Amino acid sequence: MNPQFTPVLSPCIGVCRLDRDGLCEGCLRSGDEIARWVAMGEAERRRLMDVVLPQREAARG
Repeated sequence: MNPQFTPVLSPCIGVCRLDRDGLCEGCLRSGDEIARWVAMGEAERRRLMDVVLPQREAARG
């Protein structure tokens, strides 16, 4: 493995319940995002972690 490469780890924190908006109460991923996580490429995972999830967290206030 390339020492410069750091794989994106799952944002799961073990609180696995979907809220009324269809987002996990623990990690804020949608059911589809959770199901696809293992098949996602690193770029898609990084975008989700760096852009999408922080936006969802900010929207929740």
